[in-house]
Amino acid sequence: MPYVTPSHPAPSPRSRPRRGGRWSRAASALAAALTLAIGAALIPQAAEAQAAVTPAAVGPAAAPHAAPRVAAALERVANFGANPGALTMYVHRPAVLPANAPVVVALHGCTQSAQVYADNSGLDTFADRHGFLVVYAETTTANNANKCFNWFQPGDTRRGQGEAASIRQMVAHATTAYGTDPARAQVTGLSAGGAMTSVMLAAYPEVFAAGAVVAGIPYGCGVDVVSAFSCMSPGADRTPAAWAQAVRDAHPGFAGPWPRVAVWHGDNDPTVAPRNADELRDQWTAVHGIGQTPSRTSTLGPNNTRRSEYAAAGGQTAVEVDKVPGIGHGTPVAPGSGPEQCGATGTQHFIASICSSYWITEFFGLDGTTTEPPTEPPVDPPTDPPTPPAACWTASNYEHVRTGRATTTGGYVYAKGSGQNLGLYNTFVTHTLKESPAGHYTIATGSCA
Repeated sequence: MPYVTPSHPAPSPRSRPRRGGRWSRAASALAAALTLAIGAALIPQAAEAQAAVTPAAVGPAAAPHAAPRVAAALERVANFGANPGALTMYVHRPAVLPANAPVVVALHGCTQSAQVYADNSGLDTFADRHGFLVVYAETTTANNANKCFNWFQPGDTRRGQGEAASIRQMVAHATTAYGTDPARAQVTGLSAGGAMTSVMLAAYPEVFAAGAVVAGIPYGCGVDVVSAFSCMSPGADRTPAAWAQAVRDAHPGFAGPWPRVAVWHGDNDPTVAPRNADELRDQWTAVHGIGQTPSRTSTLGPNNTRRSEYAAAGGQTAVEVDKVPGIGHGTPVAPGSGPEQCGATGTQHFIASICSSYWITEFFGLDGTTTEPPTEPPVDPPTDPPTPPAACWTASNYEHVRTGRATTTGGYVYAKGSGQNLGLYNTFVTHTLKESPAGHYTIATGSCA
């Protein structure tokens, strides 16, 4: 999540820079410096929260000398689709992968990589144990200066566009290349990856049977950098009906079945306010047409993580919220070799407490003890989204960034997809961008009809 910021803040409308002036260059440089400084200042908070958790909090089964799992290098996958969001696809394939195996899509947090997420989250442990494929999507600094998924950029969060379309193409490729079951696709992620999990569940509800949002944000909250920060903290307070409408608007006409959703959040998260867990609950319980009063409550693990379950009419848990006591911003893990342990804590934002991946695997029904597939097969076949015809956009660099056609780094603007330098980030530099395929923009000034 933007514990390092997603991109640079928009210039104030009351203090627009003058073209070519020293003030303009200085303001751009200052904005870049402040953005990165804010991100750098926030990173240690999660590390401090991690250090504050004693080894005893992991429980007696977490022997101090238990050897951590040695993660294998991920397999990079090329040519998985048109890839309008310019993401990279990796997979972890167990030594034995059954036919029609489930697939779990995993989305890393800001500043992280697919390999870092695989090495520390513990997902591969349960993939090996239960026989499912893990697809790791990875973004780059070309997409976002801090390697955050662009969960707040309209060009990356809409069905058939940008990063969301690329992730959907990865699921389709997993079916054709690895023989996974399209009816048993799940998605999870941390922070910006958690917010992007919300995007995938809303934009492609027919693709995912379930999702798990870790330290994330409801779908439809942020639409630009300024609103993204507000969504993170203090968080947005909307009615369940308003949140649910945002999800329904992401795929108009879809009537269900809707994905099941688990929400994981630390009680002391200083980066993404814990109220986001409640807003996510409101969003998805309303989508499922159930109330916000839990059907069941319980505690998990030696640290007494508080679980609230919200059951649909048939008694199946449609939404659950897991609030982890005493931790800050990160993925809860429990290093060790016990059956309910996983992960590592040597990297920031992986916090010793409880193995969330163990419980998420159970919620997904992938551990062999539960069977909760969707009641209907996916509506769409596992094929790549169609490529729309080319479109042209003429606007200022500021507007191109605001609408998701470009990103900004170091005071300069770069076209999304092609990475072409558009010049300074302000309202006075104008370009025409051509979009083809969806989410890939090139400079077309003077040559676009």
